[in-house]
Amino acid sequence: MFIQTEATPNPSTQKFLPGKIVMESGTAEFRNREEAAASPLAARLFEINGVTGVYFGYDFISVSKEDQEWQHLKPAILGSIMEHFMSGKPVMGASSVLGEAADADGEFFDEGDETIVLTIKELLDTRVRPAVAQDGGDITFRGFKDGTVYLNMKGSCAGCPSSTATLKHGVQNLLRHFVPEVQEVEAV
Repeated sequence: MFIQTEATPNPSTQKFLPGKIVMESGTAEFRNREEAAASPLAARLFEINGVTGVYFGYDFISVSKEDQEWQHLKPAILGSIMEHFMSGKPVMGASSVLGEAADADGEFFDEGDETIVLTIKELLDTRVRPAVAQDGGDITFRGFKDGTVYLNMKGSCAGCPSSTATLKHGVQNLLRHFVPEVQEVEAV
């Protein structure tokens, strides 16, 4: 098994491509050992000293770290991913709930803004999320209130030094162009 690695704009996060489907549908994010209990693979990665976050996309795994150097962590991460896929165990535990389904419950917006929200979500799904996934992250809709769009940053986007620029110059400008009601974009 050959696992490719890619740097992301976030120096604390690397993207690992195992050459297999990681999440058939949806995404999953784990920010600590307790959350990682829902996934045998995430739990295994959190056993590595220095791992602070794990994010699963369709065909990639983003791993975030503390202050250690990647050259020290990468071999252990690659070994854990390889061992997991070779074992045949599932990526997610049988009783786990996908992260995206849980996120949808926390959405907020006024009923009168439903058409605006649908347009925002479509733009995010077709123009923003595919580009951000290439960098090992994700941006999902959280809410819309008084002209402000609230977005959830995941994977390599969470804590990325360039995420503010991505939000303000990329996503905000795109949404303002297509949805005049949007005045600002904020991360939550």
